[in-house]
Amino acid sequence: MSKITVYTTVPCGYCTRVKSLLDQRGLEYEEINLARDADGRGKLLERTGMMTFPQVFVGDELVGGFTETLQAQRSGRLSELLAA
Repeated sequence: MSKITVYTTVPCGYCTRVKSLLDQRGLEYEEINLARDADGRGKLLERTGMMTFPQVFVGDELVGGFTETLQAQRSGRLSELLAA
C-alpha cells in the first residue's frame, strides 16, 4: 500500500475534515504541519504550485485538498492509488 502524506496548517477546517475522512476509512497517514515552517511551505509551493491546505499525497502523487480527496474516495481513485 502506498504511503499517505497530509500537509496541514492551523487553523484549518478542511485539514480536520480530510483527516477525519481518512480516519473513517481506517487509513494511516503521516501529517506534516507547516503552520510554523515557512521553508516547508515554500518547498511545498515549489512542488505543487498550490498555497492552500490541506495537500494530500499518495506516494508521490498529489491527490489535492479535501474536495479532491473526497472525490477520489467516492470514485474509487483513492483505492487505486493506494493499491499501486
